[in-house]
Amino acid sequence: MGNPAFLAGIAALALPATASAESLRNGGKLVLTNGVSSVEGTSGGGLTPWAVIAGNATRDGIGVQASATVAEVRDYDFRSLSIAIGAFDRLEISYARQIFDTNRIGGLLGIGEDFTFDQDVYGVKLKLAGDLVYGPAPMPAIAIGAQYKKNLDAPVVAAIGGQHRAGVDFYATASKLFLSHSVLASATLRATKANQLGILGFGGDKSDSYDVHPEASVAYQLSRRLAVGAEYRSKPDKLAIARENDWFDGFIAYAIGRNATATLAYADLGSIATRPKQRGVLFQLQAGF
Repeated sequence: MGNPAFLAGIAALALPATASAESLRNGGKLVLTNGVSSVEGTSGGGLTPWAVIAGNATRDGIGVQASATVAEVRDYDFRSLSIAIGAFDRLEISYARQIFDTNRIGGLLGIGEDFTFDQDVYGVKLKLAGDLVYGPAPMPAIAIGAQYKKNLDAPVVAAIGGQHRAGVDFYATASKLFLSHSVLASATLRATKANQLGILGFGGDKSDSYDVHPEASVAYQLSRRLAVGAEYRSKPDKLAIARENDWFDGFIAYAIGRNATATLAYADLGSIATRPKQRGVLFQLQAGF
């Protein structure tokens, strides 16, 4: 995904100069403040990244989180398996394998019933300033990130009008937990040309340029272990054959323990691959250390 020496240079700038073996094992974040795993593998909300770093470790350690996500909407099924590593509450590296099952609609589209689109997503996120929980109330945590996405079904992507089988999303995000009100708010701007996250390729017959789209999350912490909230994600619309709509969800997240979180969401994903009103449920189980 890039020059190893260049990535090592980024890590050297981002991480503290000293860290003992003992400190690498330390964990200390407040429960739920590492977020859940997005469908693209980054830490934050289910649909959009936040300016948080994966895992339970603070700035003195290295953390990790892994998740399995299942979504069932009107005509399609979606699966995502992901893992993310967070270093010193500053740098995050993530990977997700996405599987999109067309079920019977695949046959109607001429690509075969139960045809699956598969995609790999590699992510990197760097927190630039601020803190989700601590520091001045008006100052949020701020992070930037990139996601390299590679669709594994290039011939089908080309047949439906996708211009590329791979692409890169770039984003900037700001997030803050207002402890006195038990409210978390996050806003993201994403530059992308991905069709349905890249599952239908990148760019299309309507446009092959980058667009900037807003994303947002808000959550209310009902208790130390339980939070409810909603998310919004604006989407590009680049394929003439398949109109694309913005996404919405409402979710509930419960910390089973310090190292496990379960999330249930109702999602409205609009039109996907010619089929409108794609609404349904999403469930995720995440382990974090």
